[in-house]
Amino acid sequence: MNQQSIKIGKRSFILSLSVLLALMILATVLSYTLPSGSFRRETVDGHEQIVAGTFQPEEKPKIPLWRFLTSPFEVFLSDDAAIVGVILIFLLLIGGSFTILLSCGMVARLMDRITKRFHASRYRLLMLVSLFFMLFGSVFGIFEELIIMVPFCIALSRRLGWDSMTGLGMSLLSSGLGFGAATINPFTVGVAQQLAGLSAFSAIGLRVLIFASVYVILQLFLLRYVKKIEKNPKLSPVYKEDLDTPVAYDLTYETGVDRGLKIFGIGLLLLPLLLVAGFFIPALSSILFPLIALLFVVLSFGSVLLSRVMSFKEAGKAFLRGIGGVAPAILLILMAMSIKLIMTRSLVMDYLLYEASMRFEGLSAVGGLLLLYLMVLVMNFFISSGSAKAFLVLPLVLPLTDFLGLHRQVAVQAYLFGDGFSNLLYPTNAALMIALGLSVVSYPKWLKWTLPLQMVLIVLSVGWLLVIHLLGAGLF
Repeated sequence: MNQQSIKIGKRSFILSLSVLLALMILATVLSYTLPSGSFRRETVDGHEQIVAGTFQPEEKPKIPLWRFLTSPFEVFLSDDAAIVGVILIFLLLIGGSFTILLSCGMVARLMDRITKRFHASRYRLLMLVSLFFMLFGSVFGIFEELIIMVPFCIALSRRLGWDSMTGLGMSLLSSGLGFGAATINPFTVGVAQQLAGLSAFSAIGLRVLIFASVYVILQLFLLRYVKKIEKNPKLSPVYKEDLDTPVAYDLTYETGVDRGLKIFGIGLLLLPLLLVAGFFIPALSSILFPLIALLFVVLSFGSVLLSRVMSFKEAGKAFLRGIGGVAPAILLILMAMSIKLIMTRSLVMDYLLYEASMRFEGLSAVGGLLLLYLMVLVMNFFISSGSAKAFLVLPLVLPLTDFLGLHRQVAVQAYLFGDGFSNLLYPTNAALMIALGLSVVSYPKWLKWTLPLQMVLIVLSVGWLLVIHLLGAGLF
C-alpha cells in the first residue's frame, strides 16, 4: 500500500489564486464605474429569456466595498448555489475516489497494461483517446461529466513518457474542443436552433466538416508537443511539478489488484450508458453530474473491498487523503464563480448586453456577424453555460442580424464558436478549474500552453463564418 494522493500543487494553487484575485478586483472596479440597468425577462418553456427593447437604466445598488471579500462565499446564497454545491461535492468525491485507486496500485497496474500494449503505437493511441473525448463533447454536449477521466489520462500520459499537460490535452482539451465544434450537441446546437426558428440539427453536414477541421488542428498541436518533450522533457511547462509528484511504475502488485481492476472496469461500463441515457432522458440529464460522482465512489470502494486489496478503514483513509488533496481547489472555484455574482448584483451585466446590441446599428452583414461572435466570446467569460447564454443573447440579437441580412444559421454558428472553445480559456469556467485542481497544472501555465491553439481556433472560426456567409443558404 502506498501513500500516493491526487492533489493540487502549491505553486499552481498560488498562481491560479493570483489570477482570479486580479479578475475579482477588475470586476469590482467595473461594478462601481459602469452604469446599471436591466432588461425585462419572460419565461418561455421553463427558460428565462430577455425581452428585446425593454432595457431600462436603474439606480446603482449600494453595495459596500468590503463585500468584495465575501463574494466567493456569497455564491452559496446566489441563484447558482445549487450548481456550485454539486460542483464542489463532485470535485471532492472524485479526488477521494481516485486516491483509493492510486493507493492500492490499480491505476499503476492499468497504466502498465495499456503502455505494454500500445507503447509502439502511442501516437495512434493519443489520437484515438482524443477523438473519443471530442465526439462525446460534440454529439452529446458532455464536457464537465468527463472530468472524472482526467486523472486517468494524466497517469496514462506520464506512463507513456509524456507529462501532465498532455494528459489534460487528450482529455479536457479534446472534450472542450468537441463541445465547441458541436454537431448535434443538444445544449448548444439544439437550443440555439430552436430559438432561431430553424429545423432541429439542420446543417449537420456543415458541422461535421467543422468538427473534422478542429480535430485535425488539435492533433497537429498535440503531436507536435509530445514529440518536442520526448526529445527534451525539460521543455515541458510542468517538468518540475511532475518531478515533485512521481508516479510509481515499479510496484509489486498485491494479490487481488487484477481482480479489483476487472470489477472496476465492468462497473465503469455503466458510465457511457449513463451519458447516452442522459442525452435522451431530460430528467436524468439534470442529475447526471452527481450520479457520475456517486458511481465513481461506489466503484472505487466496491472494487478494493470485493477484491480484498484494502480494508474499509484503509480505503476510508485514502479517500479522506484525496479529499484533502483537492480541497484547496474549492476556493479557486468559488472565486471564479464570484466574478459573475459581482457583475450581476450591481446590474452591470444587462448594461453590457445592451451596449453590445446597440453596436449592430450601421454595420455591414460581415461586421454584424463578427460582432455577434465577439459578443458571445466576451459573455462566455461571465456565463459559462451554453444554453443559459443562448437564452440571454440570441433573442436580443437575432432580429438585428435579420435586419443586416444574415442567415440565421450563420448567426447560430457564430454563437457556437463564441461559446464553445473559450470554455477552455476563461478561469471563470468551473469545469476548467476542477480539472486543473485534479492536476499539478496552474491556470497561468495552462493559459500559456493553450493560447497559441486558441489563436488558431479564432482564425479558423472567423474563416468558417466568412465562408458560410459568402456561400449562403446553399450550404444549409
